Amino acid sequence: MTTLEDTPTIAAAATPADSIWRHLRYHIARHPLGAAGAAVMAIFVFAAVFAPFLTRFDPVTTNSALSLARPSAGHIFGCDFMGRDIYSRIIYGARISLAVGLGSAGLGCAAGVALGLTSGYLGGWIDLIIQRLVDVMQALPVLILALIMAAALGPAIGNTIVAISIPLIPYSARVIRSNTLALREMPYVEAARAVGMSELRIAVRHVLPNTLAPLIVLATAQLGSAILTESSLSFLGLGVPEPHPSWGRMLSESAAEYVRTAPWLVIFPGVAISLAVFGTNLLGDALRDILDPRLRH
Repeated sequence: MTTLEDTPTIAAAATPADSIWRHLRYHIARHPLGAAGAAVMAIFVFAAVFAPFLTRFDPVTTNSALSLARPSAGHIFGCDFMGRDIYSRIIYGARISLAVGLGSAGLGCAAGVALGLTSGYLGGWIDLIIQRLVDVMQALPVLILALIMAAALGPAIGNTIVAISIPLIPYSARVIRSNTLALREMPYVEAARAVGMSELRIAVRHVLPNTLAPLIVLATAQLGSAILTESSLSFLGLGVPEPHPSWGRMLSESAAEYVRTAPWLVIFPGVAISLAVFGTNLLGDALRDILDPRLRH
C-alpha cells in the first residue's frame, strides 16, 4: 500500500526572482561587454550615492601644505594645486556628472518625445513646421549648440542641464516620429478609433508605449554624450561652476600648467570621464541588441 510519505515530491514552481536571475544570467553571457558597461555605471552610481562614506576629505577644502602632493596612502590619487584631495573630488564629481547627464538626457528625451509624437501622429502642416524646427536645431553640432546656450544662460548646474538637453531634442524627436508614422497605421489604432477613443488617448495610451524600446537605447547613448558635453563645457569654464567638483573643470585647472610636473591631476579625471562614456556606450549597444526585435536571432 502506498503511503503519503512514499509519493514523489513535486518540484516547486520557479519563483519570479528565479526567472529574473535566469534571464539576467542569459543576457550577461550573451552580451558580456554590455554587462561590463552596466557594471562600470553601477560603480559610478554607487560612488555618487555613497560619496560621504567612501571619502575621508571634503572635496572643496583647501590645504596649502598639501599642494601638488603625490599619490600616497593618505591621498591615493594625490592632491591638486590647492591641496584638495583628488580622490574625493572625483567621487563627488560623479554626482555632478550623473546628475547633469541624467537630467539633460531625461529633459531632452521628454521634449523630443512630445515633439516627435505630435509630429508623427498629427502629420500635415504641424509635422512640416516641427520637422523644419528640428532641422534647424540639428544643423549645429551638439557641442556648438550647447556652447551657445551655456554662454547665454550662464554657468550653473540647472543652466548646464538645459543647455545640454536642447541639442539632444532633435535626435529623440526623429526616432519617435519615425516609429509613430508606422504605428499610427496599425490595426489596433484603427480599432481604438472605431470604439470612440480620443486621438490624444490613442497617441498616449497605444502609440507611445510601443516607441519606448528605441527611446531607451537612445537615452542611454545620450547619457554618455551629455556627460562628455558637460565635461567639455566645464573645461571651457561654461559648465558647472566652483565650488562644485567637476571632472571637466579639474582638467581645465591643471591640464596646461601641471600636465608634466603633476600628471595625476590630468590622468585620474580623464580616466573617470573615459570610463563613464565608455560604460554608457557599451550598455547602450547591449540594450539595442536586446530590445530591437530586428537584431534577435
